Amino acid sequence: MTFVADFAEQLINGITLGMVYVLLAAGLSIIFGVMDVINFSHGELFALGAYFAISISSALGVGLGFWTALVVAPLLVGVVGVAIERFTVRPLYGRNPLYHILLTFGLVLIINDLIKLIWGTQQRNLGVPGYLSQPLGIAGIQVSLYNYFMIAFAGSLALGVYLFLNRTKYGMIVRAGSQDRQMVRNVGIDIDKYYTLVFGLGAALAAVGGIVLGGYQSVSTGMGNSVIIPAFIIVVLGGLGSFRGAVFGGLLVGIIRTMTRTYGGTEFGDIAGITLSLPDLEGLTIFLLMIAVLLIRPQGLFGDPEFQDGGGEEGDLLTGAGGGVFTESVRMKLGAAAIGLLAIVPFAILLTGNDYYIILLNRVLIMAIFALSLDIVMGYTGLVPLGHTMFYGVGAYAAALVMIHYTSSFIVALLGAIVICALIAWIVGSLSIRVSGVYFAMITLAFAELFYNAVFKFQFTGGSDGLLGWDPFFGIAGVGAELGDIELLIAGLEITPNVVFYYTTLILAVASLLFARRFMNAPFGSVLQSISEAEERAEFIGYDVTKYKRRAFVISGGIAGMAGGLLAVKPSTFIISPDQTLAWIHSGEVIVMTLLGGMGTLFGPMIGAGVFIGAEDILSSYTEQWRLVIGTIFVLFVLFVPRGLVSVPSLLVQRRQRTESDNTSVGLEDSEVNTND
Repeated sequence: MTFVADFAEQLINGITLGMVYVLLAAGLSIIFGVMDVINFSHGELFALGAYFAISISSALGVGLGFWTALVVAPLLVGVVGVAIERFTVRPLYGRNPLYHILLTFGLVLIINDLIKLIWGTQQRNLGVPGYLSQPLGIAGIQVSLYNYFMIAFAGSLALGVYLFLNRTKYGMIVRAGSQDRQMVRNVGIDIDKYYTLVFGLGAALAAVGGIVLGGYQSVSTGMGNSVIIPAFIIVVLGGLGSFRGAVFGGLLVGIIRTMTRTYGGTEFGDIAGITLSLPDLEGLTIFLLMIAVLLIRPQGLFGDPEFQDGGGEEGDLLTGAGGGVFTESVRMKLGAAAIGLLAIVPFAILLTGNDYYIILLNRVLIMAIFALSLDIVMGYTGLVPLGHTMFYGVGAYAAALVMIHYTSSFIVALLGAIVICALIAWIVGSLSIRVSGVYFAMITLAFAELFYNAVFKFQFTGGSDGLLGWDPFFGIAGVGAELGDIELLIAGLEITPNVVFYYTTLILAVASLLFARRFMNAPFGSVLQSISEAEERAEFIGYDVTKYKRRAFVISGGIAGMAGGLLAVKPSTFIISPDQTLAWIHSGEVIVMTLLGGMGTLFGPMIGAGVFIGAEDILSSYTEQWRLVIGTIFVLFVLFVPRGLVSVPSLLVQRRQRTESDNTSVGLEDSEVNTND
């Protein structure tokens, strides 16, 4: 095959993949443009469509089943989308749009585990009619007829949706509602019903994309996770809310991914003994492009979106700080008691002769530090970094590399992790803080994915295999001992390396909390809170808002790097890998912990980490679908307890006061009745 024919074939493959992205991103973009909702569960609705199609196709046979599934499965997923909007998204209208990100991340956990529960975890194949699988040769280009079907079908559907939204009465009402929701209500139209249908339409489009891709590739439980990040790249490139941008971005990303995967690293000649080859930029190009667009033109390549909510009010992120039932002195006493309890717990565990729960507590403390680091940014500046796991992952890699190549001292390794992550946070923060809101969330996600994909490219990071082969030294400059060799006998109790690491991590966790608390109680913290509440006002009275945000981001990144470094030092850690530390799902999990405990309190997210890890350990011993339970709890917290666990005591007191007030009112009414008698 000539290069031209091969290139043309890959171009067709890129357009084929791009049209799937068009369907996925078009639904995502419509939902955001009309409703101002960033739907992280969109990828799982994409996967759900493919699995519904498999069930229908299996029941009716490949021929009739495929065509029936192409119609029925999107309708079923559309109904699921309608239910999601009606019962979970709608109650959040009026709150900060970032709550939609938090809510839909919880839905990711729920839907993904439901798919595993119903269809299992093995890869499945969605059969397509035999005549669509036949190769078709045109001018020396051999491509399956199914490729052309995907391009034509997806293109026709996208065009139909565009005309529907722009040339019909329904579309006119939707676009009017996106501009001024209250105005549409004033003329007697129930705009909420239209929004529900828009969400259902977006979900159905995602399902169609899942079905056509399922017939092209295999269907797996991870397919939703694998497409949601490219989908966000597409809507950012084209413009959040822009339908035309989704079409352009989908095709662009599909072609770029196909071409970089095919030709990345290709050698094409030698000059003076030097081999010339194309750089292997698969997985990097699109994220670099996404970052560039967000920095230069945050509204996307197509400018202002077709559907832009200019009349909605954007609420604040609700923190757990303030309004508590405990005084400051009581809180200090409770904190001291909690630390004292954590200090004696290992001895009680050692009496059982099993240090499993000490290993579990080590993980809790590491994640508590990680959640604390996120709270500094999210709880005190109002910024939600969806890529916060980049600091955790880089910290783990930095510590491991220091111990492998420089010194095995865990002190030097942790210091190296903190410094490197603080430096990266300064660079990333300087760029990311130029944008805010969902754009800040998206650009931090892009940076995190850039680091995640870069790790696979370098030999010194171990590629996909990760790093292994180090023995932490508990000391410095030769004074100390190998952590794995420490064994002591105290009062008949065997002190293992895990116990030594536990107390070391407990001290660092307490120190990190006190350090962060000192900063947040100082004028620095007061300025951050002012910026979070009214950024323009803070800037007007003379504060350098960018500088304060960047400082908070650097502190946050350094503490997150320390958490990652502790993961590398932990005695039970034998390998550091990309999926273990840098996958975007970990950013979502630490956000769950932070909101679960109560952001804006510093100690709340640490409590949330303990609850999350504890719930995971308990539930996973009973069911493989533990994420389904945790996701459900998280969704309920977003809806009904957005200030987290730390707000529960005050909520209970308020409820009791309301009950007493109601009883008093009833008593007074009865008294008045008796007097009249």
